[in-house]
Amino acid sequence: MRGQIQRKIADPVNSQTLADFKVGVDNVIFSVDTLLHRLLVLLVMRQQEPFLGHWCLPGTLVRQGESLEDAAYRILAEKIRVKNLYLEQLYTFGGPNRDPRESIDSYGVRYLSVSYFALVRFEEAELIADKVSGIAWYPVKQVPQLAFDHSEILAYGHRRLQNKLEYSPVAFDVLPDLFTLSDIYQLYTTVLGENFADYSNFRARLLKLGFLYDTGLKASRGAGRPASLYQFDSEAFAKFKDKPLVFI
Repeated sequence: MRGQIQRKIADPVNSQTLADFKVGVDNVIFSVDTLLHRLLVLLVMRQQEPFLGHWCLPGTLVRQGESLEDAAYRILAEKIRVKNLYLEQLYTFGGPNRDPRESIDSYGVRYLSVSYFALVRFEEAELIADKVSGIAWYPVKQVPQLAFDHSEILAYGHRRLQNKLEYSPVAFDVLPDLFTLSDIYQLYTTVLGENFADYSNFRARLLKLGFLYDTGLKASRGAGRPASLYQFDSEAFAKFKDKPLVFI
């Protein structure tokens, strides 16, 4: 229409400065010391600022052309040698000022962390001490204050692990191929706490579900009666795959 005044609509995206990100990957690597009944997490000591000399989760910045998952596996391979492991993406931590370098960087770069959590067999895991000033398994209950927001990432990973035990066979990734029912129960009490279920009910529940195979072999430990050795039957478990509260 002639004489109509045209109004320019402001673009909300262009009216604000967009964030410039660097993307990192931080791994929460858990293991279970079944002999001492301890849930462990792998920590490394930082060799540069910020947080020089502080313990943190194993992490890395993502390289050009590298996928997030490849970066997660790369940092695993640089810190630990293990045959069997379980790895899944955990959460993305990207709040402002989570990294002190954001206030130092003259270009206003934000540091975003895509976290993964892994579960490995303690007996098979070999730590790699090359190019680090410190690397160690820490009991989750005795972890010191960590660099950055890694204490928050660890807590989130611990909750995810506890939830995974309720509906997935992830526990069998860290048990030996042959195990007793007591071995399974001790692993669950280590991660979930001693009050999650009594042994008799837990044992009856597992055997009723039918995905444990009795090998007919026995394990003699101490002066008690030899215990039956079982194997996990992945095919028998398939029908329970997406059902909650399978184990407890």
